[in-house]
Amino acid sequence: PTWLKTSRAHSQTSTFKHPTFFTMGRMHSKGKGISKSARPYRRTPPTWLKTSAADVEKHICKLAKKGMTPSQIGVILRDSHGIAQVKSVTGTKVLRLLKKNGLAAALPEDLYCLIKKAVSVRKHLEKNRKDKDSKFRLILIESRIHRLARYYKRTKTVPASFKYESATASTLVA
Repeated sequence: PTWLKTSRAHSQTSTFKHPTFFTMGRMHSKGKGISKSARPYRRTPPTWLKTSAADVEKHICKLAKKGMTPSQIGVILRDSHGIAQVKSVTGTKVLRLLKKNGLAAALPEDLYCLIKKAVSVRKHLEKNRKDKDSKFRLILIESRIHRLARYYKRTKTVPASFKYESATASTLVA
């Protein structure tokens, strides 16, 4: 057909060029999204921010003692106190401040969240044995846990003896 010939010819002479960067795909889904947050270019704190670095550090320690994770602390500081980037004010990141003050969690936050998710899916599967999709998703979650644990052992963030076991996972999260 003639319309097919023209479309082929058009596709060969198209001037559209794809971006030169390649985004890495998601581990267990289809997405290759490139949207991200636009962080400020300047690395200095804003001029209107009157909070000192010592006050921010005290506030971070106070929130950590309440049992909040570094990301939750960052969200509270951003939304309630107008501190967009803790590093621009204090010079160090939230987790490094927590480690310096001895308030950092034993497990890294991302690993902890994955273990928590696996425990909740396993609990769901105890009640709903026929849920095949959840069983498949649990396999994917646990493979991510094993991969992340391997990375953290290599970087010595968790002890070399750390091993994720589904039977003892609920005690890690509790």
